[in-house]
Formats: sequence, C-alpha cells, structure tokens
Amino acid sequence: MQLDKGIHMLQVSANIMGSIESIHPTLMWDEDNMILVDTAYPGQLSLLHEAIVDTGLAIQLTSILITHQDLDHIGSLADIIRASSSPVQVLASSIEKPYIQGEKQLIKLTPEAIDQAVSSMPESVPVEWRHAFRRTLENPPKAIVNSTIVAGEELPFCGGIVVIDTAGHTPGHLSFYHKSSQTLIAGDALRVVSGKLLAPDPQYCCDFNMAKESLKNLLPYDIKKVVCFHGGLYEGNCNQRISEIYES
Repeated sequence: MQLDKGIHMLQVSANIMGSIESIHPTLMWDEDNMILVDTAYPGQLSLLHEAIVDTGLAIQLTSILITHQDLDHIGSLADIIRASSSPVQVLASSIEKPYIQGEKQLIKLTPEAIDQAVSSMPESVPVEWRHAFRRTLENPPKAIVNSTIVAGEELPFCGGIVVIDTAGHTPGHLSFYHKSSQTLIAGDALRVVSGKLLAPDPQYCCDFNMAKESLKNLLPYDIKKVVCFHGGLYEGNCNQRISEIYES
C-alpha cells in the first residue's frame, strides 16, 4: 500500500504455527536511495521479494533500517544482503547491534522460550520440521550492522527520516518518522488490533513500563499515519491516540 510519495507499507503473509500471520515492513525511496525497514521472518525472502515487486518499483536496496532484534524483524536480513547485487548498508541502535550480529543470543530466545515455542507447534508438524525450527531459534540468522544510529538523529534520505527512541519492547528499540509524509514507522512500539491503535503487548515486552513511558518521545512529531509491524496502518487522530495510550 503506497502511503504517500516515497513510502510504501508492505504486507508479508504466511502460515505461522498453524495460523496466517501478516507483518508489515516499510519501503522508502528517493532518487538515490531505496530503504527497507525490517526484514520479516527467517525463510521469507521470497515472500518479501514478491511484496516489493508488487509495488511496481525498480528495486535496488541501498539501506536497511532495523527497529530491533526480534526474529520476525531480522530473520531475512542476512538473506537479503547475500542476494543483493550491490552493497546494502544496515543501520540499527548500538544496543541492538551485538544481538543482530550474533555476538549475543537474542534476548527473548531463552532456552525456556525455545522449549515452549517448539512444544506449542501443532502435533501434525513432522519431527524433522520441529528439529529445524529449534535449530533456527538456537542459531538465529545474523548479519553485520554497518552503522549505529541514535535517537534524535535525522537520516538524510527520502526527505528526512528521524530516529526515535522507543525502548521497552526490547532495550534498544527504535521507531522512525518519515518527515515528508508525516508517517511514523513504529515497529513493535505500537500495534493495531481491529483497527484500533494500542500499546505493545506486555507479554512480548522486555520492560512494558519502559515501553509505555517511551511513547512520550513520539508526541513532539505531527503524525498523520502510523505503520505498525503487527496490524499495519492506523490513520486519523494519531497524536491524540498515542497520548491516550501514554497517559492511560
């Protein structure tokens, strides 16, 4: 879905653990840059490629912005880089960098969490698939982060992309504000459920209180649209709604 000039919300849908799940990476571009925000699950490169091709754009990625370390956001990062015919720069926060690069195990993939994820797979899933799933969780894909970015920084691409600290879902979670379209790319700092903009799900946050508190960092921006990785697009009274979530 094209949101405005130079920004497109993608949709990648697949059967995850027995149900269809859709996620929403974002594509931004100008004359010299093509920037993807987040990269979908491991093994979803072909689905992501299809979603990008469906935009009708001539695609040659120059940069990838990573909101945070979770597997559904970094899962196809390494595959994208390997498949690209030219260098792709990866940008993320310094806090998330060692996790993305595989120097530290992803925070939420504890041995207990991995056991629970594997045991929750449908009984119909073959044993070899269960083993492959466990191997992926225990050894998630990794890729080099070329540059670290900080809150308040404005990236000189696509009319200006402001980096915003929205820590809490993970310790170094970032959101991005696309100035020219007044669009907030929220990652997992917010979510859309049945058309309503909500706080992140507490059960998936490293620190839910921090995640809610960091929403105040969004309020100085005039936001016309919000893209949530889970739930997609929210339009309307964005600043008012974010303020309500923050103050609740």
